[in-house]
Amino acid sequence: MFQEGISFKEDHISQIPALQILQKLGYEYLTPDEALAMRGGKMSNVLLEDVLRNQLRRINSIRVNRNKEELFSEQNIENGVLAMRNISMGEGYLSGNEAVYNMLTLGKTFEQSIDGDKKSYTMRYIDWEHPERNVFHVTEEFAVMRTGSSDTYRPDIVLFVNGIPLVVIECKRPDIKGACDQAISQHLRNQKDDGIRGLYVYSALLLGIGNSYGTYATTGTPAKFWSKWKEMFLSQEDEDIYTAQLHDLVNRPLEDAKKERLFGERFRYVRAYFDTMEQEEILPTEQDKYIYGLCRPKRLLELIHNFTIYDGGIKKLARYQQFFTVKEIIARIKTIDNGKRHGGVVWHTQGSGKSLTMVMLAQAIAQEKLIQNPRIVMVTDRTDLDSQITKTFKKCGRDVVNATTGSVLVELLESGTDAVITTIINKFETAVKRMKQPLTDPNIFILIDEAHRSQYKEMAIKMDKVMPNACKIAFTGTPLMKKEKNTARTFGGIIRPVYTVRQAVEDGAVVPLLYEGRIVPQTVHEGAIDDFFTKVCENLNEYQTVDLKKKYSRTDFVNQTEQRVYSIAWNVSEHFRDNWQGTKFKAMLVTPRKAIAVLYKKYLDEIGMVSSEVLITPPDTREGEETPYGNTSEEVKEYWKKMMDEHGTPKKYQDNLISRFKNQEQPEIMIVVDKLLTGFDEPKVVVMYLDRKLNGHTLLQAVARVNRVCDDKEFGYIIDYYGILKELDEALELYSDYDEEERQEIQNTMPSVSTETEKLPQKYSNLWDMFKDIANKHDLEAYAQSLRMEDRRQEFYERLTTYASCLKIALSTREFHEKTSEDEIKRYKDDLNMFVKLRSAVQLRFSDKIDYKQYESQIQKLINRHVESGAVKKITDLVNIFDTEAFEQEVEKVVGTAAKADTIASRTSKYITENMDTDPVFYKKFSQLLKETIEEYEQGRISELEYLKRVQKYKDDVLAHTDNDIPAELQYNNAAKAYYGIISETYRRLFGDNGLDTNSMALDTTRKFDEIINSTLIIDGNTLVDWQTKSDIIGRMKIELEDYLIDNVKRKYDLKFPFDDMDIIIDGCVDVAKLWIK
Repeated sequence: MFQEGISFKEDHISQIPALQILQKLGYEYLTPDEALAMRGGKMSNVLLEDVLRNQLRRINSIRVNRNKEELFSEQNIENGVLAMRNISMGEGYLSGNEAVYNMLTLGKTFEQSIDGDKKSYTMRYIDWEHPERNVFHVTEEFAVMRTGSSDTYRPDIVLFVNGIPLVVIECKRPDIKGACDQAISQHLRNQKDDGIRGLYVYSALLLGIGNSYGTYATTGTPAKFWSKWKEMFLSQEDEDIYTAQLHDLVNRPLEDAKKERLFGERFRYVRAYFDTMEQEEILPTEQDKYIYGLCRPKRLLELIHNFTIYDGGIKKLARYQQFFTVKEIIARIKTIDNGKRHGGVVWHTQGSGKSLTMVMLAQAIAQEKLIQNPRIVMVTDRTDLDSQITKTFKKCGRDVVNATTGSVLVELLESGTDAVITTIINKFETAVKRMKQPLTDPNIFILIDEAHRSQYKEMAIKMDKVMPNACKIAFTGTPLMKKEKNTARTFGGIIRPVYTVRQAVEDGAVVPLLYEGRIVPQTVHEGAIDDFFTKVCENLNEYQTVDLKKKYSRTDFVNQTEQRVYSIAWNVSEHFRDNWQGTKFKAMLVTPRKAIAVLYKKYLDEIGMVSSEVLITPPDTREGEETPYGNTSEEVKEYWKKMMDEHGTPKKYQDNLISRFKNQEQPEIMIVVDKLLTGFDEPKVVVMYLDRKLNGHTLLQAVARVNRVCDDKEFGYIIDYYGILKELDEALELYSDYDEEERQEIQNTMPSVSTETEKLPQKYSNLWDMFKDIANKHDLEAYAQSLRMEDRRQEFYERLTTYASCLKIALSTREFHEKTSEDEIKRYKDDLNMFVKLRSAVQLRFSDKIDYKQYESQIQKLINRHVESGAVKKITDLVNIFDTEAFEQEVEKVVGTAAKADTIASRTSKYITENMDTDPVFYKKFSQLLKETIEEYEQGRISELEYLKRVQKYKDDVLAHTDNDIPAELQYNNAAKAYYGIISETYRRLFGDNGLDTNSMALDTTRKFDEIINSTLIIDGNTLVDWQTKSDIIGRMKIELEDYLIDNVKRKYDLKFPFDDMDIIIDGCVDVAKLWIK
């Protein structure tokens, strides 16, 4: 017996199932003929006018006074129908649609005389508060006359509320290739000026469905911005209830009378097919989920009224994460607990529409009946939102006021206005400082954008003081790092559901990112650079020279050579030219410092393939700097002067460059340091060239500049010249869903913070104890004199550092502010400020700190001259960072065995460079071993594993300061190990061919040198203070060391031992002693 299988006919697999479930949801089905009759038989008319008339009568009345209501006159009912029918599209299709939306949400006013008194009264088209008082119809094959033609287009399904066509649905077979795209394309075709705009001008929701897929949008939405809909749940129980409800709905048979209407004009076998289907269990389809999620009457009205916004002339309908987050927050803030409502932090990834979520949330708060007279403050940098917000709040009967100054904001808050207040962060901070009396109203709501994430914690605490019961809700686009979890707790915890970048990529809300690592090979001419470095440092003492070496041996400095920048500039030019030049797409180039940004501009201009501009802050701000040394280069000053001559002010310079970048063909590439890495949205930016270190949420915010959706943009590209793959990998791990364990983790961090805060008074006392003997606490000289001894200065620096870090933690906790008076907090801060300035004065006075500015240009020239850069090479393949497996493979390539070995080798090499002077022979030996091992690996003579094994051993030996050649008795005496290295190396060179046991001789000499040096420098267990600068002590010690070498080596063994070689040993050992014996 043959079984009947699936029918893939469009109406069988999509259209009829949709009509069935819509009827079950409460829509009355109209056949195409019935619908046409209700349109007055005209295909150019799209309203069901009789239905609309009846509903205008039913849901409207005029309240004259408490005891009297009147009905609208029949003339006004007719006027209401005419107003809805005669929508003008003279100012554009979308402006006509907005006019419909305003009529639907605000109503329309008509004049009417009641008892001889003529007034204007508002007529409603939809009863938003009581969904059940509206009527819902559904019809199919809805033929509408095209503009300027006798032709018709025929949408598959149209839904009406009170006779107004608010939803248009296109159904497609799921087996057709690109079915979803076809459905969207059909909607877009219908909305063209020769299409059926007469229907779509009323639309609020558009759907494309096809059994196993769905997509939705609103009027005028481009194809790229059509969205996915998913239900979001806070618990498994909620999800189970929803699943059961949908399953029951799908499996509930349609009443016979409704079936008769639906199948009456179809072939008999069609009904037979669906009757057979009903005999067995039916599983809900993706299409069912879309219809149930978006079109059930209550949900549809909610989406239209509360979650639709016109933003800059573009109509936007909430994405699912915006809808469910606003719903969850409203549920959370309805109740007051201990005098206040629960706020929190909303984590929605960049590009998912946080600004609009804020507007939708503010609107929902304004309309919530359980919150009496809410006062809403929106703290955001999007000044362009102000006009849109104003329109949005009209339907809530609210004005919108922009607080342009802190004083205005204080007045508005204290006046009790019900207007929605918009402001920017610094105005809000000013207001907080100026408030005299706390505002205790729990109906104040503060919505703050993530652009000020660094100020979250302190802002929250300041707000607590002046508005102790206000409900604070912060929005972030990047996950909170572990150290920031207390921030979330300060606001009231993270608000579920979160919306991560992975979800956004899956939904098509942002484009996937492709990563490619590139490297510029560099060769360092060490001999030359060391010689010149010595000359540059000739006026510095040993400590200062070592310190300077540490500063300038950083990767950052070597990465900023002119040759390297030139090499990358060529690579960027060719890459952009070959891939995007001549298209609308743009690029950003992220650099480490202003001087490098200007240098990139210079070289890109010289190469001449691409156009670029540099956007930086004024030269006196330390943008992009991680250290306080270095001064502004002449090139940067010159560039800034040129920009000010052209633009006039820093603001105009920034605004003009951004406007050109967004709206003109040139510049193609914007070169930045920190500017535009956060909060800058330009969907046409397709590639980011990275040449600076970024990590954590700064890195995630930066790369999000290229993930915005734009027509013809399939991917965003990250081309990495610096090497941030590991940081990117770590940052992306944070994009897993926030879970209950993290909640526990937040709780677990709290006791340690409290404990640390309790230590503050003791650390404060410890710091002041160092100066208890100073009679005049205002005398700087007395403080400085008390810190003449180096060990006391070091103790002061350490105590100050621990006090400062403890105070920072304390200031970020609510408990500290509650328990500590304003005067005490001020004293803690003022004293910290004084001691920091004292430290700076003392460091300069006693040469503990070098003024690095005078050396920077010399050393940069050295590095430019003696570090050669080759052509750029790829080190990873182009890989989608959200393709977890492929991305991890690339990470493993770079952070794999060889890469681990490279990392260990480079860190060990750096450690050797920094510590070379403390034991020259020991460190030179390991430096040479490292070089040889790297060469062997690069020449393919050893494997990756052997390479890793060797460098790991060298690292362990270097850090432990151990060497098999060093006698066991010296292992725990670092100075003596260094003496032995210098002595044994010289003895082997001079006496190795004499048949002597040079190791034993060197050990004897080391023992004696150690004894002489210690007995000279350490008296009664105390090291002589500042002996390193006292030539008489050093001279006396050197004579004694030389006497030993003459008597016990030269004469004893009758050896040719030149005085120059003796000096090498003696000077080397004394130099080492200066570093070890303090």
